[in-house]
Amino acid sequence: MTLARLNNYIAGQWIRSTATEYLDVINPATARKLTAVPLSPPADVDAAVRNGEEAFTHWRRTPPGERIQPLFKLKALLDEHRDEIARILTDECGKTFAESQGELQRGIENVEVACGIPVLMQGTNNEDIARGIDEHMIRQPLGVVAAITPFNFPAMIPLWFLPYAVATGNCFILKPSEKVPMSSQRLFELIEQAGFPPGVLQLVNGGRETVEALIDHPGVRAISFVGSTPVAKAIYLRAAAAGKRAQCQGGAKNPVVILPDADLDMATKIMADSAFGCAGQRCLAASVAITVGDAHAGFVESIADAAASRKVGYGLDEGVEMGPVIDLHSKHRVEGLIGKSQVEGAQVIVDGRNRTVPGYADGAFVFPTVLDHVPPDGEIARTEIFGPVLSVMQAQDVEEAIRLVNARAYGNMACIFTTSGAAARKFRYEVSAGNIGVNIGVAAPMAYFPFSGWNESFFGDLHAQSHHGVEFYTQTKVVIERWPQEWSRKF
Repeated sequence: MTLARLNNYIAGQWIRSTATEYLDVINPATARKLTAVPLSPPADVDAAVRNGEEAFTHWRRTPPGERIQPLFKLKALLDEHRDEIARILTDECGKTFAESQGELQRGIENVEVACGIPVLMQGTNNEDIARGIDEHMIRQPLGVVAAITPFNFPAMIPLWFLPYAVATGNCFILKPSEKVPMSSQRLFELIEQAGFPPGVLQLVNGGRETVEALIDHPGVRAISFVGSTPVAKAIYLRAAAAGKRAQCQGGAKNPVVILPDADLDMATKIMADSAFGCAGQRCLAASVAITVGDAHAGFVESIADAAASRKVGYGLDEGVEMGPVIDLHSKHRVEGLIGKSQVEGAQVIVDGRNRTVPGYADGAFVFPTVLDHVPPDGEIARTEIFGPVLSVMQAQDVEEAIRLVNARAYGNMACIFTTSGAAARKFRYEVSAGNIGVNIGVAAPMAYFPFSGWNESFFGDLHAQSHHGVEFYTQTKVVIERWPQEWSRKF
């Protein structure tokens, strides 16, 4: 998929943006230009919001059973075009073809769950809360809502929000990352085929100005965001100040504790996939390994072998296990942080800096890196590197390991590898994180559970996916009613 310039999708039509500035979209592996994306000004946002408000008056009155019919069609279209979209994902964000396929599958699962909205959206009721008086709680949609999504999962994360928003009766605007807009373009081409009414689903490309226009527009009732913690916090505060609902997923520094009784071979394989999969560019990547007691030496040796042997390259080439980071700026940032870790006292066991892939010399490649003896109070232990770098620390016992886990600012995920049920229970009970893995390297909830996150990893009350998504995109209305018997006798 190569286009000279991308368009916005507003009111059921593909429309050229009024932008005067376009940003080149670059394949991070080949350094080849793929297309150009408009940095849409507030006027484009306003057009989308106004069309969404107009569409909402009819869409909210559409019965839930009818609202989900286009979602059924969209699910079928996504299945049909799965490999095509996966190739687009690989080209624009660098992950392997298998990783792109897996990403899309997780997004499709959210479409499936949202198709159950006639049940998920049900309210509650009680008869005779007092004699002859009944009380009901019903759910109603908000209006026009928007999502601002990141570069690392350009197909999956929009589908964390979009299906639930429209199934509950809202009109939805997507602002994808300007670094990876092509998969969203293809998604909206399929949305067009699925038969949603004009204005129910809209796409506005752009950068910071576009984001601020969405947050500030009085017609937008709720904002969903996934990205770095500083931006998540800023968006949450700005949206809340304007009286909007907001769910803002931030960064992470995910620790994994490895006990001496863990299955070392299993732990190594799973940890390598977690730390180096998607080039470490996911909010659930394992970035810190805390070995307990005697587990240290064996794990460091085995994870170093796994890192050194991982095949790095262009994600559409045969046998490639890891692709590039998103761009050269990110590559230089990650390599700079590796260098800083040495200054802080860490030992570089496997060094992924300053290496190239044959045939792709200009690609943004950072090879898998393993750091040992990382000081827990150093910057490298606290910073979200967002690259294929695993930091190893050591603890004397599980109590110290849990203290190290809970000492960090983030709280997206924490995992433990052990064969002890008692240790696993203690860990999941005491650890301050929203997603917990036991003998799991990426504790990603299925679509029928919320994608949790605590502390500096999430700002808001209701998370993405499942019943949290339904609650976020609806407002409750309580009805208390009395119908005296003497009134009924008149008819």
